[in-house]
Amino acid sequence: MVVGVTFFIIAVLIIAIWVIIEIQRLKHKIFAIVLILLILFSYISATIIFRGQDLDFKTIPGVIEASKIYFSWLVSVFGNVKVITTNAVKMDWSGENISVNKTDSKKNESSVINSIFPNN
Repeated sequence: MVVGVTFFIIAVLIIAIWVIIEIQRLKHKIFAIVLILLILFSYISATIIFRGQDLDFKTIPGVIEASKIYFSWLVSVFGNVKVITTNAVKMDWSGENISVNKTDSKKNESSVINSIFPNN
């Protein structure tokens, strides 16, 4: 009996240590994935933004101008996301169509049916 309890405690400790190590490894993997996605987003957005611009990245004023353009674009993107999110939250998501009255919808249904089947 004592051997079984000891074996169970050791097994629980081994499993706990393994879970802790896997959680730490998962945090590192998630951090690496987020970092890779951030780098890809920065590269792709910068190439799109600077495509039509005549910027000199070899001089300090050119880098400063490019930074101003990029960060002003980034601020406008976050502003647009804020506006879209605000409008989505303000919408009525109840699923009920209140823009058409029920009597109007009955008239519309009968007019559609009469236009398809005129002898009804």
